[in-house]
Amino acid sequence: MKNSIITTFIFSFLVVLSCQAEPDKEKALTEFEAVTIADGLDNPWGMTWLPDGRMLVTELSGEILVIENDQYTGKKLNGVPEVYHNNQGGLLDIQLHPDYENNGWIYFSFSKPGDGGGSTAIMRAKLEGEDLVNKELIYESFPKTRSGVHFGSRIDFKDGYIFFTIGERGEMDNAQSVGNPYGKVHRLHENGDVPKDNPFVKIPDAVHSIWSYGHRNPQGMQFHPETGELWAHEHGPKGGDELNIVKKGKNYGWPEISYGIDYDGSIITDETEKEGMMQPVHYWDPSIAPCGMTFVTSDRYPEWKNNILMGSLKFQYLNRVVLDDEGNYVKEEKLLEGIGRVRHVAESPDGYLYVAVEGPGKIVKLMPKK
Repeated sequence: MKNSIITTFIFSFLVVLSCQAEPDKEKALTEFEAVTIADGLDNPWGMTWLPDGRMLVTELSGEILVIENDQYTGKKLNGVPEVYHNNQGGLLDIQLHPDYENNGWIYFSFSKPGDGGGSTAIMRAKLEGEDLVNKELIYESFPKTRSGVHFGSRIDFKDGYIFFTIGERGEMDNAQSVGNPYGKVHRLHENGDVPKDNPFVKIPDAVHSIWSYGHRNPQGMQFHPETGELWAHEHGPKGGDELNIVKKGKNYGWPEISYGIDYDGSIITDETEKEGMMQPVHYWDPSIAPCGMTFVTSDRYPEWKNNILMGSLKFQYLNRVVLDDEGNYVKEEKLLEGIGRVRHVAESPDGYLYVAVEGPGKIVKLMPKK
């Protein structure tokens, strides 16, 4: 690991704002510096910030790194649970409870080992110094499998609930059955209890934490800062990555409908639409392999307000998606082309954007230029 800023890349982008009310609006020049604040990492996956300004970064291998004053000094949290580190499995997302300053809860998702392999789990814990204490496992998916793919998993909170994603573990038929937890978005009370108004609680054989189903592998999810709608993107097969608004009890179609084909070129389904199944807001063909996601709320990047930023693992750039006021896709722009496989992008409490990259593993801060 290196403790100092290693590399600064300067990127200047012309941002064209699309607005029906102002079709001739002048182009706005957005200029920023991409500053590497930590390098020599492996596969940084999730990012969050403590009230004292320290940044916590999960490494897929099972470590939580501590970054202070935009520098990594080698500090790591103690007491991280053992993870099933197999291909895409490991330590995944990390988020503070919205009322962290009063209750002290940190939540993280990880692939939990056990008899039969591993599965996606959610744990919460508190922090004493650099030690995780009072650890509570609030969710664990079953059955476990030795598959190393499609664990999900992102976390977000709203109105006293925790929402999280789980991929279909490489078994596509899992996604259409509410009798298993895979290929789903889930909702629980913050302590792990199942809400009584979840959509499938009255079906005895259903997994009662399910909020929506028919997903392949959602690795980006966040509530819209203004509309309050839950947005998520997910990996398609070869083509057919999707951006969705996730609604209670809805079926998102995988693998009954898809805009992609299998990796060997074979047809998974001939249908892209079916009654009772939701259509994406947007899909990508070819796949960009989306990972991580944030809505920009900061005034530091005024031209990007309420845009979605997400990573492209496949093509190694940060993707900016512009929506209109009704939530329709307008356009997208490639940022930081060639930077590496972008795993996540997050906005800090003081309004700066940070990007987690693997290959090479590093954390980059986007510094607006005045």
